[in-house]
Order: sequence, then C-alpha cells, then structure tokens
Amino acid sequence: MVSSFLPHPLFSGGHIRLFNIIKELSRRHQITLVCEKRDYQSLNDVKAVEKFCQKVIAVERKKQWSLSNVLKAGFSSYPFLMVGHTLPEMRKEIEQELKTNKFDLIHVETFYIMQNLPDTTVPIVLAEQNIEYLVYHRFTQQTPAFFRPLLMLDVAKIKYWEGKFWGKATQLVVTWEGEKKIIDRDNVAVVANGVDLSKYQVSSIKYQVSKKEKIILFIGDFRWIENRDAATWLLKEIWPELEARSKKLEIRLKLWMVGKAIPNSIKQLTNEEDVVFDEEAPDDTREIFARADLLLAPIRVGGGGKFKILESMASGVPVVTTLIGIEGIAAQDNNQVLIGDNIQDLVDKTVEALTKEDLYRKISQRARKLIEEKYDWKIIVKKLENVYQKTIA
Repeated sequence: MVSSFLPHPLFSGGHIRLFNIIKELSRRHQITLVCEKRDYQSLNDVKAVEKFCQKVIAVERKKQWSLSNVLKAGFSSYPFLMVGHTLPEMRKEIEQELKTNKFDLIHVETFYIMQNLPDTTVPIVLAEQNIEYLVYHRFTQQTPAFFRPLLMLDVAKIKYWEGKFWGKATQLVVTWEGEKKIIDRDNVAVVANGVDLSKYQVSSIKYQVSKKEKIILFIGDFRWIENRDAATWLLKEIWPELEARSKKLEIRLKLWMVGKAIPNSIKQLTNEEDVVFDEEAPDDTREIFARADLLLAPIRVGGGGKFKILESMASGVPVVTTLIGIEGIAAQDNNQVLIGDNIQDLVDKTVEALTKEDLYRKISQRARKLIEEKYDWKIIVKKLENVYQKTIA
C-alpha cells in the first residue's frame, strides 16, 4: 500500500478512511505501507498503524508551500499538487520492497503520488478519495476573477495527470456513484466511506424543544479548501441570518467551530461571543457530537463522502448540509438529512430542525438506521476485497 499520508491521528476524513480500511483488511491480509509522514506526526502515530501492518515505511514529507515548489509547478508539466508529492526517497523505498518481496497487488491512495511508483508488473488499485480536478475547479470558481486564469492552468494539469494515471491503474476505486459516472471507464468500482459502529452509538435522543440554548457544530480539517470555504461562507453570510432568526424565536444559538489550526483569516471574520473557535477539542469526536445539537456543514467545494457527516448521523445528531456536502452518502432531504443550497434554505432548515421536535427525532433515527445498513466498515471493506480479487484474477 502506497499512501500520500500516514493515517494517524484520525482527525481528517482521509486518515479515518485509510486507517479503518487497513485495520479491517489486516484480519485477512498482510500489508506493507509506504507513506508520507508530516512534521506533526510522531513515532507513536507510526506505531498505531504498525499494529495492523507487516511493515510501515514512513518517508518525511517535504513542505508543500515553498517558493521552490511554486516555481517548479510554474515551469513543470506537473501541477502544484503533484510537485509537492514527488519524493525520490519514496520511489527508492518502493523499488527496494518490490525487489525483495512478493506482492499480489499495490493499493495506491490518491493519484498524486503515482509518479513515485517505478515500472512494475504488479497489478495496481488506485483509490481516489475525490476527483481532485473537480475539487480544485470548484474552488477556482469561488476565487476573484483575476486569479482564475492562473489557477485554471493548474487545474488543467491536475485533470491531465489524473486521467493519465487512471489509465495506468489495473482497477480504480471511487467513493460514490457520481464519480464513477464522471470517470466513465469499465474498471471503476465504488467503495464508499464508512463509520465504526462499535465506536459511534446513540445513547438517547437528548433533544428538548424547551432548551433555550442550542449548540450548532461546524467541524473540519482547516487544511482543506472545502472546509475553509464553508467556514467563511458560514461566518460571513449564514450565521448573521441565523442569529437574527433565533432572536425573533427567543432561542439562543451558539456556533461551535472545531478544528486544528483554524486560520486567523477565518477567526477575524467575527467577534461575536456566541461563536467559539475551538482548536483544543478532543480528538475523539464522540465527545464532540455528545455536546452538539446539530451539525451545520455548508459545503460548496469538494467531492466524495464527508466523514464528519457520517459520524454525526451515526451519533444521532441531525445534519444540515448542501447537495455537494452529502455527495457520496445515500441520504435524502427531509428523511435522513436536511439539505439546502442557498443561505435562506440552510437557515430555514436549521431553524426548523431546532424548533420541531418530531422532525428532529425523525431525522436522527432514520440517519442512524441508514448508517447501520450501508456504512459499517465491515461492509465497506468486503467490497474493497472484491475489487482486489477482481484485480488479481
């Protein structure tokens, strides 16, 4: 297995997905993991993954945002994303492993490290957590017009290389049907994101209409553009409308913004006392969902399934999100989630959930049922194993 990241600690969707896949696969398979390790990750994080692998080879990740990388991307056929993940040491480690050991297949997590693979006859399963060129294209549409030509050039490079590496893979894996249709190849399989149902439980429906203070949760990894964009939209345009509505209804709303390294540019968008920026919340998100009354995820940029949405649904905390936010999850509006694609809809749905107990209970209970039926990691990894069998057949 070759990954663009060491999947521990579990504070982002990619880490959660890969860690749980490795954990479940290890029951029946032997795994060697070659991955990138960031500065913030320790030997303990390596050991946490080693419990489920024959071997973990962690290559130090170089800094992405550097002048040299920007210049390389400007004068290279590689996009900025690939330039930062081109690691000669990783390629050397993979070559050595292929020379000294026999592998049935190579599972590659994210296309933008495929350039580090040497030529090999070992079958390759390429897993895409998102179709990256679409993520960056959507982000580009939200930027000032004078930036767009330069950014679109980089998006064009991403699209070219992503497609090229799709062609090199024996089998492709995506997280939802929409991505399979976009890729439009015969060798694409859908393996959705999941939840550890033994970890996330609904102890009781704690909601009370009479409770005058309600906690609205926004949670995400602020390194990713989709979360930074959603937080900005929430604070600048959605939250003021929500506050105005709550005062008329005589309920108090608190917005709990949870994440590591929240940028100052986002913190400076408000000085409201009812908005709390929390960079020290527990890594165990069960404790976070236990305190929240509702998850608000106004995602405008991104693709694939959103893990915090799945975890919230598994915990019995209703979700208000956008169509893009729910991509990859087989949930329906007003059934397992509440969906809005503009400011007014998102405000209306949030207020409705927090003031109508019957609706709150219905969404909470049906969401949990959906998670149990379709998004248990045991079910998800069985589908991945079917892909592996097809790959080596």
